[in-house]
Amino acid sequence: MAEVLAVAIVTVRDIFQDEAGRKSRFSDEYKNQSALIILDKQDMGRLAAKDGQKLLVKNDVGSIVVAARTSEDDAHPGLAFMYNSPWSNQLVSDVVSDCSIPGFKSIKATISAAEQNDVTRISELQSRMQS
Repeated sequence: MAEVLAVAIVTVRDIFQDEAGRKSRFSDEYKNQSALIILDKQDMGRLAAKDGQKLLVKNDVGSIVVAARTSEDDAHPGLAFMYNSPWSNQLVSDVVSDCSIPGFKSIKATISAAEQNDVTRISELQSRMQS
């Protein structure tokens, strides 16, 4: 059975991803910069994942397929990072805290190898948001 890893995801901003989005949110450049999950080296090993491999990320709110990237930061097993984007937004609950802010900083999810070999298309993400 394939390994399933439980993580807490923190969304972050990135100047390169932001610039790609300013050019076009429908471009391959934006997708390649945004549809990522950045994992600790140890967590990548537990999943037997390589950089660029497609991973299924899911929780009670939604699911997406994104590319894996190994973190260059100090060890942080169990903590993953995703850029703030339509992909990470699929995992954010619409239930807000007392301060009326969605939970972008501690998204509980599971990660496993994806069956498909491409990230979730932005057109599919749009369809989900409109329904």
